[in-house]
Amino acid sequence: MLLFQSLLILLVCAVVLAACARYLKLPYPSLLALGGTALAFIPHAPSFSLDPQLTLALFVAPALLDAAFDTSLRDLKRYWIPVMTLVFIAVGLTTAAVAWLVHYLVPDMPWSACIAIGAIVAPPDAVAASAVMRRLNVPHRVLVILEGESLLNDATALLVYRLAVSATMGLTFTGTGTAILSLAMVGSAAVGFLLAHAVLRVTERITDVPSAIILQFVTAFGVWILAEDLGLSPIVTLVTFAITAARLTPERTPAAMRIPSFAVWETVVFVLNVLAFVLIGLQLRPIFEGLDPATRVQYLQIAAAVLSVVVVVRMAWVMLYNRAATWKHRFFGGGVWPGSFVPTVSGSLVVGWAGMRGIVTLATAYALPAAFPHRDLALLCAFAVVVGTLVLQGLTLRPLIHLLRLTGDGTVEREIRGAQDMLALVALEIIEADGSDAARALRDEFVNTELTEEGSPFATAREARNHLRARIIAGQRQALVKLRDTAEIGDDAFHRIEEHLDRTEVAAR
Repeated sequence: MLLFQSLLILLVCAVVLAACARYLKLPYPSLLALGGTALAFIPHAPSFSLDPQLTLALFVAPALLDAAFDTSLRDLKRYWIPVMTLVFIAVGLTTAAVAWLVHYLVPDMPWSACIAIGAIVAPPDAVAASAVMRRLNVPHRVLVILEGESLLNDATALLVYRLAVSATMGLTFTGTGTAILSLAMVGSAAVGFLLAHAVLRVTERITDVPSAIILQFVTAFGVWILAEDLGLSPIVTLVTFAITAARLTPERTPAAMRIPSFAVWETVVFVLNVLAFVLIGLQLRPIFEGLDPATRVQYLQIAAAVLSVVVVVRMAWVMLYNRAATWKHRFFGGGVWPGSFVPTVSGSLVVGWAGMRGIVTLATAYALPAAFPHRDLALLCAFAVVVGTLVLQGLTLRPLIHLLRLTGDGTVEREIRGAQDMLALVALEIIEADGSDAARALRDEFVNTELTEEGSPFATAREARNHLRARIIAGQRQALVKLRDTAEIGDDAFHRIEEHLDRTEVAAR
C-alpha cells in the first residue's frame, strides 16, 4: 500500500510540475528531470524496480508508436538529407566520441560496453523541443527535421545498443550474422507493413471506444514482442507499423473513437515519462550510497564529461553541415543537395541546441543487464545527460529562439487555408446536388423549423440537416486524405483539419 500511495503522490507532483511548465512556457520534461533528480536525495524514498527485459517494451514501444503515427512522409522526403545526416552521422559521431571518452577514462571497460553507453546517450528526444517550439513561430522545416530525427535516430541508436550489449555479454558476430541482420531489417519493415493492414481489418470492426483503445495498446506491445520473438528489429517493425497505420486509419476510424483515443495516448506518454524519471531517480540513491567518496567523485566527473561531449559533438556537426551546404550552394548551385533549401545559421543553431535527451535514453540505460560491466556508471551517465540537456538546453531554447529572432514561414497556415477552400467546395457541391429541404436549411442556418419534408426518413428537419452534415464531412474527409496522399499538404496541416472535422462530425451525429 505504501508503494501505491507513493506512486499516486508522484503522479500528482508530476501534474503540478506540468502545470508549472505550461505557466512558465517551459518543456515539461525539463521539470520532470529536476523532479527525478530530487528523488535521488530524498531519504527513505520507496524503492521498486522493473525487469530490464520489460523496460524497453514498456517505455519505448508506446513512445515510438505515438511519434511515428504523427510523422509526415511528405516532409521527411522533402528534408530527408538533413534528417538522415542527423540520424546516421550525428548519432554515429556521438556514439564514437562518447565510447572513446569512456574507454579513455575507464580503461578496464570493454569497448563494446563503451559503445553501448555511447548509443544510450546518442539519440535526442524531440518531445521537449516540440513542447517549446510548437508554441513559438518557428520555421516548419526546423520542426520537421527535429521530429523526423527523433523518430528515426531511435532505431539507429537502439540497433547499435542491442549489438553492443550482446557483444558485451558474450555474443559474437560474423559476416553471415551481419548479412542476416541486414535481411532482418528489411523483413522488419515488411512485417510492420503487413501487420498494419491485418490489424486494421480487425480493429475497424470494433465500435466500443474503451475496447478499441485497449486493443491499440495491446497491439503496440504485441507488435514489439512478436518482432522480438521472430528475431526482427522491434523498433523498425513498430515504426513501419505506425506510419502505415497512420495512412490507413483516417477513413476507417470514426471521429467518436479517434478523439478519446488521442487524448488517452497523450496521457499515457506523459505518465511513461514520469515513471521513467522516477525509476532512474530512485536507482541513483542506492548507487550513490554504494560508492565510496573517491569513486563517487570520479563517476560524477565522467558523467559531466560525457554530457559535454554529447552537446559539443552535435553542435559541431550541425554547424559543419550548415557551412558545407552553404558553400556547395554558393559555388556549385543547389542541385539535389541542398536544393532550394539552404540552412540558415539561426535555424542550425536552434537544431544543434535542441538535442535534448529523454525517455529512450532513460529506458535503454535501465534495460542494461544486471551483469553489465560498470552498470552503475552507465546509469549515472544516462541520467546526467538527460537531466543536463533538458535543464541546460530545455530552459534556454525559448530565449535562444527569441534572441535569434527566428520567425515562422507560414507553411502549415497556407496549407490549412488551401485545404479549407477545397473542403468548402466539396461541401458546396454536395449541398447543390441535394435538392431536399435539409440542404436548403443547411445553406441558411437561420431557418429554425423542426418540420421535415413529407416522406423523409428523418423525424425532424434538424436530424435531416445533421445527416447531411455527416455526408459533407465524409466527403471532406476523403478530399483531405487525397490532399495528404498527393503531398499537397503535410501531416501537420492534415491533423489540425482532421481534428476540426472530427469534432464537427461528433456534434452532427
